[in-house]
Amino acid sequence: MLTVTVYDVAKKAGVSITTVSRVLNSPEKVNKATRARILAAIDELGFVPKAEAVARARKGSGRIGVLAPFFTYPSFVQRLQGVTAVLDDSPYELVIYNVDSSSRRDGYLASLPLTRRLDGLVIMALPFGDDAAKRLLSNGLVTVLIEFTHPSFSSIEIDNQAGGRLAAQYLVEQGHRRCAFVGDTDLPDYAIPTSDQRLVGYRAALSAAGISLPESYIALAPHSLENARQLTHRLLDLPEPPTAIFAASDTQAMGVLKAARERGVAVPGELAVVGFDDLEIANYIGLTTIRQPLAESGRVAVDLLLARLAGHSRSVQHIRLPLTLVRRETA
Repeated sequence: MLTVTVYDVAKKAGVSITTVSRVLNSPEKVNKATRARILAAIDELGFVPKAEAVARARKGSGRIGVLAPFFTYPSFVQRLQGVTAVLDDSPYELVIYNVDSSSRRDGYLASLPLTRRLDGLVIMALPFGDDAAKRLLSNGLVTVLIEFTHPSFSSIEIDNQAGGRLAAQYLVEQGHRRCAFVGDTDLPDYAIPTSDQRLVGYRAALSAAGISLPESYIALAPHSLENARQLTHRLLDLPEPPTAIFAASDTQAMGVLKAARERGVAVPGELAVVGFDDLEIANYIGLTTIRQPLAESGRVAVDLLLARLAGHSRSVQHIRLPLTLVRRETA
C-alpha cells in the first residue's frame, strides 16, 4: 500500500499543502469550513502526519497535555497543582495548551490527536461535540475530562448546581431571606458555564424554602474582583438591599467584601458573604465558601489517565467529587 502524503490530502481537499500544514500545526488560523474539509480528507485517506509516525515508532511521546481555558485563574492553578503532583513522580512531561476562543479549542481538538505530540490529554471545563470525540478515539489519544462529561471518556465531575444549593440552604438556616447572587455574564461559548449552574442551584434551594430571588438581586458582569465590587455597590444601593450575597467564585466574593468595607457594612452582622472554590486565600481572609476539590480533581484525572496508559484499566469511569461548605467568619 502506498503511503498517503500531505500532497494527497491537499489534492483531496482542494487546498495547498501549506494550508494542510497549518491545520496540523496552527489550526486556529484556518477558517472552520476549510479546516473541516481538510480533516475529512485526512480521515478518509488515513493520513498519518510525519510527527505522528515518528512518535508511533518511539512508542509514545513522553508528554501529557492539559487543555484548559482561563489558565491564569487561581482555580486553574490549584487544579494544575494536582496534575503536577502526580506527574512529578512519573516519566511524563507536562504540556499546557491555553484556550481563549472557540476556534482555538476546536483547532487543538482537531490537531492534537493527529500530530501525536501527546500520549494522553486532560481536558478541563471545555465542552466538545461528537466529531471531536471520534477524532480523539480513532487516533488513540487517551483522554480524561474534568467538569464535562462524555460517554466515551472517563471524567471527573463537579456538581455546580449542588454547590449553589449548599450556599442557599446555609444562608436560609442562618435566617436570611433577602439573598442575592453575584456571578458572571458574557461567558465564552467555548467554556462550561459554571456560574450559571451555581445560580440554578442557588435559586432552586431558595425557592424550596419559599424565598424568591428577584432579578434585581442577580448581579452579573465579566469575571473579576473589580466588577464584583461594583455590582455589590449596586446591590447595596437598592431600597431593600440584600442581607446575604452568594458569589460564584472566591475572587468575586473578595470584590463583595471590598465593597462592604467601603460602605461601612458589617460582615457578617449586616451582610453575610459566601464564595465558591475555597482558594488558598479564602482561609486567610476568613471567607465562608463552598469548597470544590480543585487539586484533587487534577490528581484523580491524571491517576485515571496514567492507569489507562499503563494498561491497568480500559473501562470508562465517571467520578463525582463532593462539595462541602466551609464555615469561616463572613457568614
